[in-house]
Amino acid sequence: MSSADDPGPRDAPPDAALADTVRGTGASLGALYLLAPDERVLRLSLLCGASAEVAAPWATVTVNAPSPVATAVREERLVWMAGRDELVRAYPRSAMALPYPLSLAAAPVTGARRWGALLLLWPTDSRPPHMTARERANIMAGCRRLARLLEDADGPADVSGRGAGPPRVVPVAAGGRPASPAAAAADFAERLPGGSCALDLEGRFTYLSSGACELLGRDADHLLGTLPWHSLRWLDDPVHEERYRAALLSRRPVTFTACRPPDRWLDFHLYPDASGISVRVTPTGTPEPVPPVEQRPVWPAGVGRLYQLVHLAAGLTEVVGVQDVIDLVADQIMPAFGAQGLVLSAAEGGRLRITGTRGYPPVTVGRLDGLPVDTTLTPAGQALSSGVPAFFGDPEELRRAYPEAQRMSDKHAWAFLPLIVSGRPVGCCILSYDRPHTFTAEDRAVLTSLAGLVAQAMDRARLYDAKHALAHSLQAALLPRTLPTVPGLRVAARYLPATRGMDIGGDFYDLIPLGDGAVAAVIGDVQGHNAAAAALMGQVSTAVHAYAARGADPDEVLSATNRLLAGFGPELFTSCLYAHLDLASGRAALASAGHPPPLVRREGSARPLDVVPGPLLGVDPDASFPVTDVALGAGHVLAFYTDGLVETPGADIEEAIADLAVELGRAGPRAPDLLIDHLLGHSPAAGRRADDIAVLVLHYAPDEQVP
Repeated sequence: MSSADDPGPRDAPPDAALADTVRGTGASLGALYLLAPDERVLRLSLLCGASAEVAAPWATVTVNAPSPVATAVREERLVWMAGRDELVRAYPRSAMALPYPLSLAAAPVTGARRWGALLLLWPTDSRPPHMTARERANIMAGCRRLARLLEDADGPADVSGRGAGPPRVVPVAAGGRPASPAAAAADFAERLPGGSCALDLEGRFTYLSSGACELLGRDADHLLGTLPWHSLRWLDDPVHEERYRAALLSRRPVTFTACRPPDRWLDFHLYPDASGISVRVTPTGTPEPVPPVEQRPVWPAGVGRLYQLVHLAAGLTEVVGVQDVIDLVADQIMPAFGAQGLVLSAAEGGRLRITGTRGYPPVTVGRLDGLPVDTTLTPAGQALSSGVPAFFGDPEELRRAYPEAQRMSDKHAWAFLPLIVSGRPVGCCILSYDRPHTFTAEDRAVLTSLAGLVAQAMDRARLYDAKHALAHSLQAALLPRTLPTVPGLRVAARYLPATRGMDIGGDFYDLIPLGDGAVAAVIGDVQGHNAAAAALMGQVSTAVHAYAARGADPDEVLSATNRLLAGFGPELFTSCLYAHLDLASGRAALASAGHPPPLVRREGSARPLDVVPGPLLGVDPDASFPVTDVALGAGHVLAFYTDGLVETPGADIEEAIADLAVELGRAGPRAPDLLIDHLLGHSPAAGRRADDIAVLVLHYAPDEQVP
């Protein structure tokens, strides 16, 4: 049922505020997304300028998704896309769900708390490509007004009226257009050749001339208030429905040709505006080369479902680990099909091991976990072994098909979707419902298609997780678990893996007591973010530690390590900074193999040390590494770091290092771990890290005997 059939309290203040913003900005469509209670999902709650069915493919957006709405909420800024080309470059997934010539703005709705985001759409040709400061101010003012009204209301559920259900549709016009002489308008339409009809923004017939009824072959009484592709089965083609969507969203005239059985071809000319669509229907003498109706391919779903399938498929191509698959299925696929429960299991050793659930208590999950694949307690095993999905609309239907199946939950309808990859069972996805549910042919077709995509994503994710766990454990084992206690030196270190999809890498650090009041500080970076980088990092750090323990000077440590690596012939190269600190005399000797210079803070100001670097390790076996001597005074701070802290695409790294030194000076006297927090928070890569980061901070305090 369309949300227009049960609109809810249309006079609620947020509704009026959304309609005012749409009218005031000249947008063709406005949408208010609100954060779910767990703040992981944005749900479309209010919609202005289109029907809920039209917006179905983007009704749910995860906060971490690559989309304008999610970006606006995450980064608390207005996102402006001037046209489709720009949208394709910046947000390809969103462009697939909105394949029209549109301009787009998404802005955060924030007050005392984060509420969500406002989305506005304009036809590209109705506005200039640039947003003025005045327009930006108007949009943000509308967002602030919405936030205030939401805070005065009882919360998101009060605004949407349905919690996680369909959005409430808000009319654009405040009081409708001035009334026009109905009889004169009807006479005007009747005098025109062909047929004339009108559709509202939800696609329903609101007017038909007698000529239109004759051409369409149905009386007005049978058509008014209906959707053309429902009441006229020969228009039930996703191509025709897509033409309506194109006119509605782009606000541009659209023409298409359709065949009224058995052989009468008609041209449909659609002329949209903010209140609806006027349609001219005329006979055509030269039809477009469209195959006969009986030869056309049978589409498994309506165009809205097709867009939904493409949108969800794009999301599944971007997941990395198993938890990402679980989250996407729970946050996007479940709401798209109205399910309240989810069980996602993997086939391991002849048993179904549950990897993720939603909507089930732990006791039920415990009973389902580890069941044999050939169990008769649930249809999951049979669906997996046969590769055929099973759908049960109510408990009685399930009992008839599987009399031995036990009632393990309070669910009343189920879809058992086998996850098969190249004939190999991967697992099973179960969607369940709190009430009896009818699975239409369209639902079954789309869910079956999605099951194949989920299977591929799950298979890739399990392989990724296995490799990641192995490499991560290797890296964790090679990094020092704790730093040694050195009298006269306060120390702290931090390692941060790169963001999503790159949780391992080659950054390393170490602090090596050398006896007689001396200590070696080491930091390095192996190129790459994979198991090979982690393994090479282990070789480098072990070699450096061994040569340092023998009492070698800084240049000798790097030279020996370099010759060792060159003999291995590594495909990856390594930067390294080695410092020998004589705490008794207050001197430091440093040697660098292509590593960023350390920062030193003295008397409230900081700067990068001028350390002459040698080449990267493993490049030239005969390379030399100059040594730089510096004096250390009480209270001096040395900060070692890898390039992930200062390097961002398109930025000058030397300027970034200088800026970071300024921040170290501004931080004031703090403990080393708090200095690291400050540097991380003011790093150019803060919030958009694309590389590993290792930081080692040393505070020289010769008068203190314990750190």
